[in-house]
Amino acid sequence: MPPPVLDVQAPAEATGPAGASSPGPPHHRPSRPPGRAGAWRRWLSPLAVVALWQAASSTGLLPQRLLAAPATVAVTAADLIADGTLPTAIAVSLQRVAAGFVLGGLAGLLLALAAGLSRAGENAVDPIMQMLRALPFFGLIPLFILWFGIGEAPKVTLVALAVSFPLYLNTFAGIRGVDAKLAELGRTLKLGRAALVRHIVLPGALPQTLVGLRQSLGVAWLALIVAEQVNADAGLGFMINDAREFLRTDVIVVGLLVYSGLGLLTDAVVRLLERRALAWRRGFLGG
Repeated sequence: MPPPVLDVQAPAEATGPAGASSPGPPHHRPSRPPGRAGAWRRWLSPLAVVALWQAASSTGLLPQRLLAAPATVAVTAADLIADGTLPTAIAVSLQRVAAGFVLGGLAGLLLALAAGLSRAGENAVDPIMQMLRALPFFGLIPLFILWFGIGEAPKVTLVALAVSFPLYLNTFAGIRGVDAKLAELGRTLKLGRAALVRHIVLPGALPQTLVGLRQSLGVAWLALIVAEQVNADAGLGFMINDAREFLRTDVIVVGLLVYSGLGLLTDAVVRLLERRALAWRRGFLGG
């Protein structure tokens, strides 16, 4: 006897005594992804803060000498852009942070490779890095001035020092966190040490390295804020320090907003790089 066939068709609409059809189950429309549908809501709280800030300034609750109103800040930003002050300051600050980031990033990566790929390298490098990391490196500014003078060298060195530690720590942890089974697989395939490092260790440590890259960029801007207020004659920090002497809170706020905007921009660039470099991980996770 053949097995019974299941009826998978939709049930017919039930009819009442008069033959009128009764409504079937409600039809649910596919909902939009919550992230995209509610993305605009993330702007509500910042806009509310700006509105309250403007209202407090307009009513006199927040004096201009303490903090300029958002409208005043916007006008000041437009004036600084028009006369070239702000673009010039941004260009100088970008040069400093780029130089410091390149030097500190290369040092952090090379030291992490030396410490992560051999036990002897770890014993030689890691204790020194851990001791230096514990130092309040902002307090090293007077020493840097004695060593390098009051030019660009101490500012770039401070940024480089700040950048090197997060990149070193994350890259070192990424190298040591590579699955030992993958290394065993490489040996089974008779990969040499250089090929093993290139094809297994470095790709395995890449996610953690990119996390360190994002942290290093954030720390670089924090270090630059302090470095540019020490014997600087150009840059965003100099602009802020000069505005402080004349109680120009509007200029100070403009400088701080530009610092934060540049930090967010560089972080977005690294996140884009992360999505491109780790595209395989999204497919593996089903994203």
